[in-house]
Amino acid sequence: MTAVVGGVASPAGVAQADTGSQSYSGTLADGATWVADVPANWNGTMILFSHGYSSMVAQNAPNAATKQHLLAAGYAMVGSSYSGPSLWALASAVDDQFGSLEAIGKIVGEPRRTIAWGQSMGGLVSALETQKGHGRIDGTLTTCGLVAGALNLNNYQLAGEYAASRLLSPQPIKLVNFKNADEASATVAALNQVTTNAQQTPQGRARIALAAALVNMPTWYTGAAAPGPRDYEAQEVQQQQALVGPGWSRYEGARPQIELAAGGNSSWTAGVDFAGALASSTHAGQVRALYKAAGLDLRTDLATLTRDADIHADPKAVATLARTSMVTGRLAVPELNIHTIHDQLVPVEQENWYAGQVKRAGSGSLLRQAYINGTGHCAFQPAETIAALHALENRLDTGRWGDVASPAKLNAAAASLDLADSTAARYVPFTAPRLVGGLGEPGR
Repeated sequence: MTAVVGGVASPAGVAQADTGSQSYSGTLADGATWVADVPANWNGTMILFSHGYSSMVAQNAPNAATKQHLLAAGYAMVGSSYSGPSLWALASAVDDQFGSLEAIGKIVGEPRRTIAWGQSMGGLVSALETQKGHGRIDGTLTTCGLVAGALNLNNYQLAGEYAASRLLSPQPIKLVNFKNADEASATVAALNQVTTNAQQTPQGRARIALAAALVNMPTWYTGAAAPGPRDYEAQEVQQQQALVGPGWSRYEGARPQIELAAGGNSSWTAGVDFAGALASSTHAGQVRALYKAAGLDLRTDLATLTRDADIHADPKAVATLARTSMVTGRLAVPELNIHTIHDQLVPVEQENWYAGQVKRAGSGSLLRQAYINGTGHCAFQPAETIAALHALENRLDTGRWGDVASPAKLNAAAASLDLADSTAARYVPFTAPRLVGGLGEPGR
């Protein structure tokens, strides 16, 4: 069987799954590939799944367990690889996703309902689809979504990286304008080394906590439970482990790909008020306490950071990411976002910024957000995400949210599912704190 999309023909690879589903694949005109699964008992709902960063392989579900459950329940699923050329594929991802939706529709017929579901960077893709759907989607579910967009992401990460370089390193560390991945790898190694060395002294630990606050790093990374709310020393240990673990590696490791997509450096330190940035952080109390215990003057360090900040953005790169990788907040359909509270790679504070953007755009009534008391990026149990999907469907069926996205209702919905983790859903009441390093004007 052959799928023909945009004049490009490719083998469709039809196969039978255990659920009696058929699998399809194809290639779009720009070279992006797509995959789809349609069960024999299709309920008419198509999941348009957007995968996250670090992969250019077509995916149509977040994991195998979720995919198996959805197929058995009658859902069809489709998703594309994105065409790149950078892993930060926001310039093409939305069009590729809608191209995939059109392609499978030509083969199996138009869905009765389409739900956009995005994960991590794909959550930003789905949020953009919500704005650009033009009737092609009916609702959106973002999971661990990078909904505050690329400019916010690059700026708060750079703020923390700069603080680590300026306060922990004997010489400046290259942070932007990478010529290749090797330069970025050298930066990751240098940041890991100075952070590891600094952990040996109270002064170093205080400054690590400051850098962690600037990147919105949560205070729980490993272990069965989060440190106590005033156990600042234990919190800092968790932050240091996360920075040397997934933090610096992902932050600076991804920067060359984002710079490639943007056409230059899109973030800045020049003009940033670092005292004001810390004051906006939910971790400010921790930083002040550790500085006091270490005998350091926090005001002096913050003044030094502000005085010496000299990284300027390329205006063209800022404009490119503003066009391709930032949301307006104008929602055309209902949207439900879920997030772990302690997410080291896409901090939960992004949800606060996004909710403000949506409210300013006049779409607040369409958005609901729900939070899971857990650590890790996209570390959801299948029952938790499927319960969120059903909550969104309830909103689409009834035309109102009611309390369907409340922690109690989501936990109950998860418990009703026939899944191994159904009784362990972790939704809790929570308000996302303010995002440190939210957008201002680039330093010139």
